[in-house]
Amino acid sequence: MSTILFVFGIFGLVVHNAIHEVEPFPYRIYFALFMAVSLLAFVIAYKTKNVAREKAYIWKTFPFYLDFCLGIGAGVYNFYILGQPFNGFITYCITGVIAVCAFSFSPFLFLFCLLAWFAVLVPGIYKNFSLTGLIDSILAVITMFSLSLYKRRAENKFILMLKKQKKNLEAKTFGNFTLLYENKVIKFSRTKSTELVAYLIYKNGSSVRTKELISVLWGDYADSARYGASLRNLIVDIKHSLAELEIQQFFITEYNNFRINPEAIKCDYYDFLAGDSNAVKNFAGEFMSQYTWAEEAAGFLERKILN
Repeated sequence: MSTILFVFGIFGLVVHNAIHEVEPFPYRIYFALFMAVSLLAFVIAYKTKNVAREKAYIWKTFPFYLDFCLGIGAGVYNFYILGQPFNGFITYCITGVIAVCAFSFSPFLFLFCLLAWFAVLVPGIYKNFSLTGLIDSILAVITMFSLSLYKRRAENKFILMLKKQKKNLEAKTFGNFTLLYENKVIKFSRTKSTELVAYLIYKNGSSVRTKELISVLWGDYADSARYGASLRNLIVDIKHSLAELEIQQFFITEYNNFRINPEAIKCDYYDFLAGDSNAVKNFAGEFMSQYTWAEEAAGFLERKILN
């Protein structure tokens, strides 16, 4: 989003210079603010993308509030400085709607930002759109806040569902790989379905392309055209088996990419990487022993203990 807003600032300056021989100063400030604030948000987001998990929410949400305040502030700037009341209020509302649809945030901080700028807009709205326009504007703010509350409630329910599921879904990777749900081994219809899930767990949430999966499951020189259908059958098998157990948001398929959600499963390998002392103690040098591609990973874990 920061990149889009930065490009918008540059594009606005270029177009406005092309249309007007002498560009009005307020427009320069308008587009320069888009460039400066969005660039700052981008830098913060980039610098904190690998921040520790316990601090991640604060650092990853801060750039959102920068961009959000930039958007609704641009609406106020449009309204008063550029003399475009209708365009300004539309910008204010569109920013709020996009925020609700695309981002996760605190509804009450969201409301605070909305009201802080709305208080500045109130006299102008009443002057330009009369009392009915002001009432409609208040209704728009209430609606955006209500939607943010509803979204947060849905997100919390989803998080609770994942936490409950995580207690029952477990992957044991030290020794032979085993996938368990409610302490029972998950049995797929096809043998290689288990290996596919094991490899995605090893990749720790990273997306894996079709070609890489075919190479891992059937060899480096496996023909993609020939084994593509076999891979699709494995995908269907995994989805069907997990759906029967009502396991959600664990196995994720995207266009030509596959991954698992590490937040939806307990795993001794993930605990080891996080530095859990019990996981480190339980590792005896074997990692997914039934798969040859896992030998390198076992060596990596041994070196990690030595270091």
